[in-house]
Amino acid sequence: MARSRFRGEIAGVGRSSGTRVVVGRWAASPLGSFTDAMVETAQGHRVLLAPSSKVAEFVGATYSFDEVRIEELATEGWSVRSPSLSLDLTPGGRTLLGRLLRLVPAPLAESPAWCAVTDPAARVVLRGVRTRGSAGDGRREWYGATDHRAITAVSGSFDGADLGELRPVVPAPRFGFSSTPARPSVTRVVTTVSWTER
Repeated sequence: MARSRFRGEIAGVGRSSGTRVVVGRWAASPLGSFTDAMVETAQGHRVLLAPSSKVAEFVGATYSFDEVRIEELATEGWSVRSPSLSLDLTPGGRTLLGRLLRLVPAPLAESPAWCAVTDPAARVVLRGVRTRGSAGDGRREWYGATDHRAITAVSGSFDGADLGELRPVVPAPRFGFSSTPARPSVTRVVTTVSWTER
């Protein structure tokens, strides 16, 4: 079995236009540091924005999309700019969930074994969220969350159309077996992906 770990933060927001956006800022990974974005429109069209063909290949094999675009995503803080997406997020304070997550020692919280323990609770408490499951191409994934902050404001556009006001991430976007929390937020996470080498 091969195994890779991605360490970073995931931001998820809903918009009054019906579009939901998930942005990953990965500080450390086998693919280097990068930012990618997953967008599902109100019509259910799922788009991956990836900064390179290598990222597009890995993420596209792990999750489900109707369209993949390779384009540079420039980030400064939580401001993201690409040819398709303009997004400015304002993170707020740590949530109750974030305070609870910080009580768990990071080495434990990031381990797949702990993710297996927390998965049943995550399904009940955070609708649509799972901390382990089957991904695309026969892969397995574990999400080890270590912090959680609310997002208090957002502005931006996708394909030139204004996305509207901040809304919950509802319905849950259909990229994979798990979603971000319905409450617009930033989650610090270590994602572990395993697969059988051919």
